[in-house]
Amino acid sequence: MGFMSADTHGHTHRLDLDDATVREWDATVLTADLEQGIVLDRSAFYPGGGGQPPDEGVLLWGGVRTRIAGTRRGDELYLIPAEGDPIPPAGTKVRGALDDERRTQLMRTHSGLHVLTGVVFRDYGALVTGGNMEPLSARMDFDLAEVPPDFKERVAERVNEEIAHDRPIEVRTLPRDEAFAIPDIIRTATTLLPPDIEVVRIVDIVGLDTQADGGTHVASTAMVGRVEVAKMENKGRGFRRLRIRIV
Repeated sequence: MGFMSADTHGHTHRLDLDDATVREWDATVLTADLEQGIVLDRSAFYPGGGGQPPDEGVLLWGGVRTRIAGTRRGDELYLIPAEGDPIPPAGTKVRGALDDERRTQLMRTHSGLHVLTGVVFRDYGALVTGGNMEPLSARMDFDLAEVPPDFKERVAERVNEEIAHDRPIEVRTLPRDEAFAIPDIIRTATTLLPPDIEVVRIVDIVGLDTQADGGTHVASTAMVGRVEVAKMENKGRGFRRLRIRIV
């Protein structure tokens, strides 16, 4: 899972970290060119990270629509326009809008993965070795040497039990030292948190799972929907890959 230290990136205020429900907002273009992309003063576009893909959407300005096909991180948070679309010049007032269905599906998927990792850690003590997601489908890899024959079915049952509990999903930031005082706050087999990050973003599924994470999430487990564990693969050396669908 990805980590974020603050609600700004370069000169862009990260609305997506403030409030994951924001889908439309007003902004001003700070810089724009074909090579780098577009930098806004305020943006709700999730730039990708922690296995969660970047958002897509549009910028509306002066009767013109610029499609945003993705984002790129650098010293600034660059929005990448669709090929051939016009680029609003610096100083332009724009209306940003996310692809709501895609973002909501990714939030449900990401929260579903946290329920999955919480259940597998609680019941089997296994750490995450990798993962990736698309809207309503994902995979998660675990370091797990031994699994019972009904592992896939048992995990699916327990994940959906947790979803049915309608547990609140709370997001907060903590100073690095406080965050690392929380047991098992890093769920990956290798610690990915850069040493210069002073503030850690925490996603807490109340009563089940607390971990450092930089993604966007729904407000409670019930909003995830139902999780189907479609497949378990043995990737060797005790690595198990679970493929899930959100329905």
